[in-house]
Amino acid sequence: MKSWKVLREELLEDPEVRKEYEKLKPRYELISQLIGARAKKGLTQAQLAKRMGTKQSAIARVEGGNANPSVAFLQKLATALNSKLTIQIQP
Repeated sequence: MKSWKVLREELLEDPEVRKEYEKLKPRYELISQLIGARAKKGLTQAQLAKRMGTKQSAIARVEGGNANPSVAFLQKLATALNSKLTIQIQP
């Protein structure tokens, strides 16, 4: 069985796969950061949702990549994690 790293590199040799991967990369990096920050604080999705005044299912949708959260939602999430939200557009 191939490791994820090996499989990913093989898949990324295809220019169309690489293009889609690069297009989705920022989204999945954000999701990874959100999950990591929540886990580092030792919070469950339900606990984070309670801090934000929302439902656990909203957190699950964001973490699962099944939602397109607003900046306001991300700000509330960052505040609930005692963190700072930073958004950048880079050349």
